[in-house]
Amino acid sequence: MPIISNSTYGRPPRHLFNGHLETIIPSIFRKIEGVTYQRERIDTPDGDFLDLDWSRTGSRKLLIISHGLEGSSERHYAKGLAKLFNQHGFDALAWNNRTCSGEMNLQPIMYHHGASYDLNTVFEHAEAAGVYDEYYLAGISMGGAQTLKFLGEKGLDLNSKIKKAAVYSTPCNLTDSAVTLSFKGNGFYRKRFLSKLKLKMQLKGEQFPGLVDLDLLQRVQDFDTFDTHFTAKLHGFKDAADFYKSVSADNWMEHIQIPTLIINALNDPLIHDRCYPIKLAEQSHHIFLEMPKRGGHTGFLVKGQEFTWAEMRFLEFLRGSFS
Repeated sequence: MPIISNSTYGRPPRHLFNGHLETIIPSIFRKIEGVTYQRERIDTPDGDFLDLDWSRTGSRKLLIISHGLEGSSERHYAKGLAKLFNQHGFDALAWNNRTCSGEMNLQPIMYHHGASYDLNTVFEHAEAAGVYDEYYLAGISMGGAQTLKFLGEKGLDLNSKIKKAAVYSTPCNLTDSAVTLSFKGNGFYRKRFLSKLKLKMQLKGEQFPGLVDLDLLQRVQDFDTFDTHFTAKLHGFKDAADFYKSVSADNWMEHIQIPTLIINALNDPLIHDRCYPIKLAEQSHHIFLEMPKRGGHTGFLVKGQEFTWAEMRFLEFLRGSFS
């Protein structure tokens, strides 16, 4: 039954009058000051590395933040959460997916929506230090999908120190999210993501000659082609459709065993249909689904406030003052 029918998110600032502006303006212009990370590089089991950015207060509670597609720990939403939770007695750890910390990774793979194995490596590293009594997980967009997949994969075997999780603007069903990038009105997002990913794939192809078809790469104009010939090929899937179906978080979400908040705005231009897991939330004792009418994708700005509504909502939910 945990569907939150009356969302507390009100009106965004007046100049953000549709889902696209609510998405694009924060992405380009929002800045968070006062977060100073300490970077740590850790090894992965397959001989690669991950860069972790810590913002510590000396707490025994840790918030682990997973960023979105072509994002990083430097994105406004990661720093916003780190700063807010630091102010309320949490340490924060924003980890960077492979290739997202400013340096190409070592292995002939990159990262993707289903890379929950790297989130697992991050958690195990933090836990091995023996510092924290409680962990909380936060995911934004792709990072939300990785978080939900991780929680569902672990199920009843999840470490009992992980208490709660919260995600927003999350493609719970990757197939339905991917199709939005072909919509006529979403050309801005398609071009932006593709240009960044194609540059990284070019570097990966130069790092491993013969790994990918660099001539084809230059001609790619859509995500189905890119994910079929590059993302899927690198990561062992048949094609784009097989990749989307195989790694989609909703394959595992019914097995989540801790309180988990999903916030997906109804006017989000980058999620669609099955990304709103209404039936699952109605049947689950652990998944709380909130669907504000407004907010866009990773938007949720509040006039005159440093922190977004989604960040404040995370704080309410994760520290137990949620209603």
